[in-house]
Amino acid sequence: MTTVSTPRGGRLRLRLPATSANLGSGFDAAAVALDFFLEIDAEAAQEFSIDATGRDAARCARLEDNLILGVYRRLLAENGMPEIPLALHMVNGIPLGMGCGSSAAGRLAGIAMAVHFGQLGWSAEQILEEASVMEGHPDNAAACWLGGFVAAACQGRTVYAARVSPPSEWRAIIALPSSPLATSKARAVLPDSYPRPDVVANIQSASLLGLAFAQARGELLRVAMRDWIHQPYRAPICPLLSRLLPLAGEYGILGAALSGAGPAVLVVVDGAGSIGSASTAISQAANGLEEPELHVCRFELSGASQFLGQVLA
Repeated sequence: MTTVSTPRGGRLRLRLPATSANLGSGFDAAAVALDFFLEIDAEAAQEFSIDATGRDAARCARLEDNLILGVYRRLLAENGMPEIPLALHMVNGIPLGMGCGSSAAGRLAGIAMAVHFGQLGWSAEQILEEASVMEGHPDNAAACWLGGFVAAACQGRTVYAARVSPPSEWRAIIALPSSPLATSKARAVLPDSYPRPDVVANIQSASLLGLAFAQARGELLRVAMRDWIHQPYRAPICPLLSRLLPLAGEYGILGAALSGAGPAVLVVVDGAGSIGSASTAISQAANGLEEPELHVCRFELSGASQFLGQVLA
């Protein structure tokens, strides 16, 4: 168990990867880290300030209704520590409200800052557990914290997570619509119960999912990423999904799924050589919808906890 503690007031640098959760069948249980990031340089100051660049910079720079600062302040107060104003320099590469793990990255950042500047002495495991409780599920937080492909479960506050490194040759294309979608809205469309055949089909796919990533079995992803639990109900509010799911198995595309709660769609490609044909197919399939932004990336192997450990060593 690694304890995260430093002299109060020391500078803290964080690098938190984007994540794509669910991966189709792994609803609230599986996620993968992606190589675009929320980067924060924080130091104690006389008053709070945020200098933000990158995606959604104006929103990230707000002092009021700021997720990161809200988590930071609340944890200090709950642990009886004085509020230490911070000057934050932030470079954000994660689009907000798109299903790419922006809330998990933000909550982990706020928790890590509270632990660091409040000298709380929490372990890396405690930070992940707190983020999972705040998120309501462990998948995004675990992938952001640990990197790679992660399967995670909770028992009480305890998070049990296992990770593997995805195949180095695989690539991801994130198809980003122009408008975000609130997770609360995406959750609201889900039913309270499911038919048994749908549950069984999902268990079968989810059982293949982790092994497909661990064993580089790309031919399994088309089936492993099929879902009956959340995607059929979210498709009407995420219209890009229905257009891209049929592409799995063609154009070098191994599988496709809603990224998190959407509206972005994750497309897994067999290698760099297929990015062009896959991107063209995605654009053609989206014809009639507002053309999505296509963000090509790799799977990120290093999580925020590794980076944090190096900084605090």
